[in-house]
Amino acid sequence: MFDFKQDYILENEVVLLRPMNLNDLNNLVSFTIKEPTLWKYSLMQPNTPQAMKLYIELAMKGREQEKEYTFVVWDKRKNEYAGSTRFYDIQLDNNTTQLGYTWYGEAFQRTGLNAHCKYLLLSFAFEKMNLERVEFRADSDNERSIRAMKNIGCTVEGILRNNLPKPTGGRRSSIVLSILKDDWFTSIKAQLVAKLK
Repeated sequence: MFDFKQDYILENEVVLLRPMNLNDLNNLVSFTIKEPTLWKYSLMQPNTPQAMKLYIELAMKGREQEKEYTFVVWDKRKNEYAGSTRFYDIQLDNNTTQLGYTWYGEAFQRTGLNAHCKYLLLSFAFEKMNLERVEFRADSDNERSIRAMKNIGCTVEGILRNNLPKPTGGRRSSIVLSILKDDWFTSIKAQLVAKLK
């Protein structure tokens, strides 16, 4: 059974994911200053030190309310913090969650780090949390994120048209993708393992 109070560590030889804490402002604040383009498609935009502090505080509140569980990502190859990802809209009664709010600094993109993270997170979701469904969403204009989700085996389910306001004004449409437990055990787990090699 999943316990929000427990500190889960997910790791392999390439990456370590550990629960976010308030001290992570020091570990992540440099991304707000040096990499403003990271937040182009983000609904929450931690693009200043103050905004990153709020981002972390809200992640902690989500965990306290048993709705979210946020990880910071440590790249073992570079010995550096790489970014963050989380389970959110966790519905244990329905055996579902969403996986998102994922971002990595530019030096960690296109390095294979995301595949390692997703393997650990999906293994945990389907094999430890015993979930039936993991859902993914993204701005329908965010081609890089959509491509990354398709590359790990997600199935596109459709578009939620104009479903959310953008922080910069206007509204965004969100693409919805998913992986089901059966997908994981019949094909996606093996495909991801092959990619990690």
